Amino acid sequence: MSTLTVWKFNTVDGADKALTKLESLQKQQLIQVLDAAIVSWPQGRKRPKTYQAMSTAGAGALGGAFWGMLFGLIFFVPLLGAIVGATAGAVAGRFTDYGINDDFIKELQSKVTEGTSALFLLTGQVTLDKVEAAFAPEERGQLIQSNLSTEQEAKLREDFGAEV
Repeated sequence: MSTLTVWKFNTVDGADKALTKLESLQKQQLIQVLDAAIVSWPQGRKRPKTYQAMSTAGAGALGGAFWGMLFGLIFFVPLLGAIVGATAGAVAGRFTDYGINDDFIKELQSKVTEGTSALFLLTGQVTLDKVEAAFAPEERGQLIQSNLSTEQEAKLREDFGAEV
């Protein structure tokens, strides 16, 4: 079973640094990174920078469509106005199937702000104690969201052709 987690960091480059470390831990077979995406919000910018960070195992499991829709829903849709409202509602409804609901979106919007970053991580096997030990306390992010149920994982595979 895969796990989708979201980690918030108090620096713009915190998510990038964490992913670099996780890729190193993956080479040691301590974690299986299936896919990852990063949001970083430099000071003075109106919007965050977002990108899919392909896992070292090859093409990302979820793909750009998933990450693009998710980031659009969280960070850009409120800026597009009422015309997009109906479409946003349909997209938001679709993400509810994966445990991504209004509360999750509002929490991310309130926590991922200027000067911070977030790492969206889809993982397989993890040797948790060794991965935790690899991160100094100041390098650890704040866990915002965790865990896909078996049903949510199956729905994600079906909808996005994910190789989870």
